[in-house]
Amino acid sequence: MSFVVGTISAVFWGLLVLSVLVFVHEGGHYLAARAFGVRVTEFFLGMPSPVKLSHKSSRHGTEVGVTPILLGGYTRICGMEGDEFPDLARVLACVQRHGRVAASAVAAEVGIDVDEAYRNLAMLVDWGSIRPFYDPDLDERPGQAEWPSQFQTIPRDADMLTEYDRGNHIDGPGASVEAAPRPLVGDPDSFLAQERSHTYLGCSFPQRVAMLVAGPLVNIALAFVIVVSSLMLVGVQVASGQNVLGGVAQGSLAEAAGLAAGDVVTSIDGVPVSSWDDISSALDSCLPAGRDFEITVERGGETLVLTVDVEDGVPQEMLGIYSTTETYHLSFAEASSTALNYAGQVVGFVVRLLIPTHTMEVLEQSSSIVGISVAASEAAAAGLSELLMLAAAVSMSLGFMNLLPIPPLDGGKILIEVIQLALGRPLSMRAQNVVSYVGLAFFLFVFVFVLRNDILRIFQG
Repeated sequence: MSFVVGTISAVFWGLLVLSVLVFVHEGGHYLAARAFGVRVTEFFLGMPSPVKLSHKSSRHGTEVGVTPILLGGYTRICGMEGDEFPDLARVLACVQRHGRVAASAVAAEVGIDVDEAYRNLAMLVDWGSIRPFYDPDLDERPGQAEWPSQFQTIPRDADMLTEYDRGNHIDGPGASVEAAPRPLVGDPDSFLAQERSHTYLGCSFPQRVAMLVAGPLVNIALAFVIVVSSLMLVGVQVASGQNVLGGVAQGSLAEAAGLAAGDVVTSIDGVPVSSWDDISSALDSCLPAGRDFEITVERGGETLVLTVDVEDGVPQEMLGIYSTTETYHLSFAEASSTALNYAGQVVGFVVRLLIPTHTMEVLEQSSSIVGISVAASEAAAAGLSELLMLAAAVSMSLGFMNLLPIPPLDGGKILIEVIQLALGRPLSMRAQNVVSYVGLAFFLFVFVFVLRNDILRIFQG
């Protein structure tokens, strides 16, 4: 029964922590895209699923919600997928002219084959320029594996802005509704350029990089805020420096001698002590000698002389006592310095993952979603402060891991952007897919390896 309860607790807290952090991560991408005027059609907690609970923003047109597959999250930023095609402008003009039209009719009118028509239509859907129409009479439904047979226009205002565009007046005069014919006035290529300006593809290199890096940076910033706030408000436990015992280790020499928490140590081996430093110095002289010695303590108003029995001639390393502690609240400067030092350690850990001689060492110390879930459950049981500090650690790692130059991570996408900038032309989708498959293979290996380690640690103790 306890195993079942523990498992449920681990699953709950693990999903809660990871879901919140992923949602924050995707929120960074979303806010950056909106800041640059890029269309965002969906912003979800959870992986894509036909079953979802969502609300469509009347201001931005973005569908925001949650799916039951709480293993991540996603933000659909328009224009991040696929190549541009030479017939894109004419295909868009065709859909605008008809309002709702079959892909086969688009192919015949534009003079391309049906497969090419579908590729163009899919690209325009990704741009947020048109929508697929799922005809229930043809047993078509959203979420099906293949595209439906027809596509349609989306609502636009008098200036041809969509509900996803900043400054739109969808409810104003001159606006058109979904599936309504809205023939273009002017050059189709000029209208396509206007549509492109509202997508990821239409942004400058710095803007695209900013959108990609925003997710990891928000995770890192969140971790920094949590760590600094916790160290300042909750504080840390530090040794008080008093000559009072805070605790005694089980099975230690101190326990065998009769020492107990709360004892005030006044002398060790005849040497008077009045602070924890004095205690440490006196023990440094007695323990290595491998002989018995006496400790005088005050307990409940009485003075007791206790003998520490040491095996003759055998040097000892520790007595088995702990100092009393007190809460120390760090200043903002001290807390920030501690957070920055921790960030540096995480960066070093992540970088070593890419060094072949250290990769396996890093993986041995890493945790999968299983290990994180168990740690989250234990942290939640210890208190809110412990849970928040764990969330900060995971958030920091998530942020820096996503900056690794390995597709499909954000850092890998940034690498592709840099390569394209250097080449002066876009990489083909085939080349990008090959690189992404290599990256996916690497992360599949990492996932399986750390998952195996976590399972072994749990069942073997």
